[in-house]
Amino acid sequence: MKVIPLHDRVLLKRLEEQEVKKGGIIIPDTAKEKPQEAKVIEVGKGRVTEEGKVIPLEVKKGDKVLIGKFSGTEVTIGDVEHIIVREEEILAKIT
Repeated sequence: MKVIPLHDRVLLKRLEEQEVKKGGIIIPDTAKEKPQEAKVIEVGKGRVTEEGKVIPLEVKKGDKVLIGKFSGTEVTIGDVEHIIVREEEILAKIT
């Protein structure tokens, strides 16, 4: 199944953080924070202005981005968790 976001929305997949164990303490998954780095899977066509012009998005498929911890809407697509956000919720591109 292929999911294509509408307008200025972006489909992301959170990147797993590298697990660092100090002193042999293992943190359970329920206590871990959500990763803020994500990979762009698909993008919409762009934001539509009041005049009807389409402004293309600044991010593209394959980009790595930073998002807020509680941004967007979580969706499951084929047993894989994704998140859909508006482009304005993306904080930065990672190069």
